[in-house]
Amino acid sequence: MTEAGARALMHEWTASPALRVHMECVAASMRAYARELAPEDESRWVVCGLLHDFDYEKHPSEAEHPFVGVKHLESIGVDEDIRTAILGHANYSGVPRELPMAVALFAVDELSGFIVACSKVRPEGIATLGAKSVKKKLKDKAFAAAVSREDIAVGIEELTPLMGDGFDQTAHIERCIDAIRGEAGRLGL
Repeated sequence: MTEAGARALMHEWTASPALRVHMECVAASMRAYARELAPEDESRWVVCGLLHDFDYEKHPSEAEHPFVGVKHLESIGVDEDIRTAILGHANYSGVPRELPMAVALFAVDELSGFIVACSKVRPEGIATLGAKSVKKKLKDKAFAAAVSREDIAVGIEELTPLMGDGFDQTAHIERCIDAIRGEAGRLGL
């Protein structure tokens, strides 16, 4: 599946502008990690980010999401690695995150949403957002309370062995901010 095809499918299944922006931000962060971990698969990683929640609006329960979407993706020939990564981003699916794509998707999902929330409370949006501000907001449990701080921490822990020395929470936050900032104009951030 191409990025354009994934975006069209995401738009077909998802009406919510906020959910579309979330998937675009996750895709931007996935692109940034693919460039480091799997440059030859960059487009596939973006497709994974664009489609990870495409069924959520219509099928939000844990019994359905992401299972309904993944079944549809299988029926249209989307490759198994993308489908497995999408299943793995939902802890309750029981699908382990073994491939770098799956590890990265889990690591960027909640954080990308949190970064968007942080940017929305700043006069300059994401333009001047830094890791220090995001880390401060992560400590405020009332801010963007629906975002799982535990999932963010686990994501960083799982991603660290793939990224090597010097990779930590700050590096992860900065990489995701930079990736999302690169798409800010298009996404209205």
